Amino acid sequence: MAGRSNPWSLGNALRGMFAKPTIDENTWDDLETALITADFGPDISEAVIADLRERVQRYGTTDPRDLQLMLRELIEERLANYDPTLHLSERPAVILVIGVNGVGKTTTIGKFAKFLGNYGRSVVVGAADTFRAAAVEQVATWAERAGAAIVRPQQPGQDPASVAFQTVEYAKRTGTEMVIIDTAGRLHTKGGLMDELSKIRRVIEKQAPIAEVLLVLDATTGQNGLAQAQAFIEHAGVTGLVLTKLDGSAKGGFVLNVQEKTGIPIKLIGQGERIGDLTGFTPHVFAQNLVG
Repeated sequence: MAGRSNPWSLGNALRGMFAKPTIDENTWDDLETALITADFGPDISEAVIADLRERVQRYGTTDPRDLQLMLRELIEERLANYDPTLHLSERPAVILVIGVNGVGKTTTIGKFAKFLGNYGRSVVVGAADTFRAAAVEQVATWAERAGAAIVRPQQPGQDPASVAFQTVEYAKRTGTEMVIIDTAGRLHTKGGLMDELSKIRRVIEKQAPIAEVLLVLDATTGQNGLAQAQAFIEHAGVTGLVLTKLDGSAKGGFVLNVQEKTGIPIKLIGQGERIGDLTGFTPHVFAQNLVG
């Protein structure tokens, strides 16, 4: 499977296999290679193969097209063990967006603001990554592109928690329905970063409950990206994952892999660079597109 092939279709690797006249040992070897190449990981790949072998034997089939259908159903079943629903019923609904620098957090915030706006929701973005002036400008640009309001720091280096406070205050004052808070993503001082996120949470929760804490992961980095984000997963109360850059890799299997490794549901998928390239996650559709 080429590194730049369509991440939504394992079928690129599987098409020839499923076109063969019968299921044989080469089929299983080829399937395992395809799953591992697509970043399902060795453990999940092995479990999927074992389950499929049992199903093939149970139904007494030798038709590779049956195997394709079984693979699609199995992936969907495993994906569906996690609830991808965004819980945004509070008003205002406050969403913290977290993640290491470089994963596409800023663009994801802009896309998410647009996504919510498409459902008729009013949105304000809080630029609480105050340690980098460039981060404030970048998130402001994306918020404005999405048609969302923006609350910026009132002075350079302002305490991130106070920017978050002002953003929720703005939402309550203006009746804005959705609040998206950007946060710092530097990892060289994990303890300080987690303390800062805890402070942001405490300050916000004095005004409104936090509806979602979304962790942004770059799908192209696979297990390395997951290891980088482990501190957030352990300490930040993450409620959902957002996978970015699925358009530029053959790593669609990471979707299942990351849910099963973390126990946290994927709630949003970033498929491209345009502001409309963010969608909710639907296991059925994803499995169908992944397997072909």
